[in-house]
Amino acid sequence: MVTELAKKECVPCKGGVPPLKGKELDELYSQLGADWKIVDSHHLEKEFKFKNFRQALDFTNRVGELAEAQGHHPDIYLTWGKVKMTIWTHKIDGLTESDFVFAAKVEGL
Repeated sequence: MVTELAKKECVPCKGGVPPLKGKELDELYSQLGADWKIVDSHHLEKEFKFKNFRQALDFTNRVGELAEAQGHHPDIYLTWGKVKMTIWTHKIDGLTESDFVFAAKVEGL
């Protein structure tokens, strides 16, 4: 299912804006769902499980292509049957709407 968030494009952060907090953060999170977690109001995190290393690697490569297309790059941990993704905007050391947009796009892969 493609959500409204997934239909948006990631917008590069030039800095100088505060990270999302409180009501704004909660609103975007409610639109995301899909077992993502907000950790310390700082980053999004999710673990994806696969049957084997090949499937996990293929997923990682698709996320990489998406990251390049969107200009928004998550931290990715790949191991046998598992991919852990962490997303935040490094430039402001916190979350922006684009982090939620990227996470929603990952759900569509």
